[in-house]
Amino acid sequence: MNIRKQLTWTPPAGGNRFSALDSFVRAAEDEDWTEAEIQFIIDEVVEARDDAEGLAILVSYTRR
Repeated sequence: MNIRKQLTWTPPAGGNRFSALDSFVRAAEDEDWTEAEIQFIIDEVVEARDDAEGLAILVSYTRR
C-alpha cells in the first residue's frame, strides 16, 4: 500500500513508539483515515527495528 496522506497531530514528547502509535491512531481516526491505512501504519511501526525507527515512520506521515 502506498499511503501519501499526511496527518495533522503532535507526536508526544518522550515515550516509545507504541505510546506514540496510540496517539497517532486516535488522530488518524479523527481525520477519517480508513482502517486499512491505519493498519498499514501499525504494521510498519510494530515491525520497526527499534523505537527510533518506529517514531521516524510516524513522523514521515506527519504534516509539517
